[in-house]
Amino acid sequence: MNKTKILIIEDEPAIADMLEYGLQREGYDTAKAHTGHDGLRLMESWGPDMLLLDWMLPDQSGLDICKQATASYNIPILMITAKSDITDKILGLEFGADDYITKPFDLREVIARIRTILRRVAQANRNAGDSAEKHEPVVRFLDIEIHTEERTVRKSGRLIELTPKEYDVLLMLYNNKGKIFTRAELLDYVWGYDYPGDTRTVDTHIQRLRKKLDAGEWITTVFGIGYKFDKQAGT
Repeated sequence: MNKTKILIIEDEPAIADMLEYGLQREGYDTAKAHTGHDGLRLMESWGPDMLLLDWMLPDQSGLDICKQATASYNIPILMITAKSDITDKILGLEFGADDYITKPFDLREVIARIRTILRRVAQANRNAGDSAEKHEPVVRFLDIEIHTEERTVRKSGRLIELTPKEYDVLLMLYNNKGKIFTRAELLDYVWGYDYPGDTRTVDTHIQRLRKKLDAGEWITTVFGIGYKFDKQAGT
């Protein structure tokens, strides 16, 4: 069985070495980079399954790396940050990170969070595999195409850049056409029950989807409850 590959982008060598040692002891395959530039290059050449990403890097912000990673790769991201302000942490999650951990940290907590994230991703993939739409390589409705194996979306033939979370929200709504989801339900499914943000995160992602896909008429708001995918659009 292939080992799960985890890329560590951390500019402090002592912390990077500690993470690498601990993860390898747990059976993970690891690589590390000390700059954003080197980390992006390793992402392309090595193809990790997960990213541990420091917020503060010498050449660029971890948030910029997070944006680039989520736009180009479908991998979970655990942010490592010295920032304790909840607003900063939520900002990282809004940019596509799956979780965060604050320095100084206990290595055991990092490993526990990694396991939780990987279990959540595996469960999401199983849920997607159980749906009939997953077995169709391309799902079409209106002028939209969802390429389920590539996790990409096209509108009138043009590739639309969606973050992994935006894609997950779209597929969740489409696979359950007509079902009303509360914001809390979407948070639970897409972000996980321990997500520290609030339901405005769902509103933000819905707004982005509507803008990118011109989806205001078929991703509809059920006032006082949440959102649904209009059945007529998916037929």
